[in-house]
Amino acid sequence: MADEQVSLTSLILIIVLGGLIIRYLFFSPTAQTPRPARDAQSASRAREAAVERIQQMFPQVDRRTILWDLHRNGGNITATTERILAGRIETPPVTFQPPPPPASPSPSRTAQTQTHKAPPKPNEPDLITRYKLQNKISANSETESATKAKAWSSNRDERQAALQRRRDEMILAARRKMEAKIAAEKATGNAS
Repeated sequence: MADEQVSLTSLILIIVLGGLIIRYLFFSPTAQTPRPARDAQSASRAREAAVERIQQMFPQVDRRTILWDLHRNGGNITATTERILAGRIETPPVTFQPPPPPASPSPSRTAQTQTHKAPPKPNEPDLITRYKLQNKISANSETESATKAKAWSSNRDERQAALQRRRDEMILAARRKMEAKIAAEKATGNAS
């Protein structure tokens, strides 16, 4: 037995077989078991986020059609958007029943969406109150037209005053038109 030698090919074969056996024993179970990409809840949230995003861009397209197209293209928002823009979006078949939309967002999600929104504006009942034009309501339109500036001024303060005066005149004119329209509607309502 002392005269026996291991050939180079036998040595390579032993190393390769040993490596395969070690790989199979230690690394095989984690490599062969299929891992779900996402659980059902996160997939549902991602799908709803995609639908909401597309509906914000295209409110005229219904939710079912968007879900059908996202289902067809594997959730690709860009492809769905391009189909809508090109007018090639297909209506879903009658057999396609999408999952219902979530009932209500969780409190943490509501808090997150409120932080991204603009701060609420103070409630003003109308433009007259907002710009403090109550005293000008009864003023005659002739006096307002007489105070108009002749041309665009080079002075910043005069320009600002002219623009504010013009804004006030436009608001009051719109109010007079609305009052006339309401009076006309009342008159036709009483006459009939």
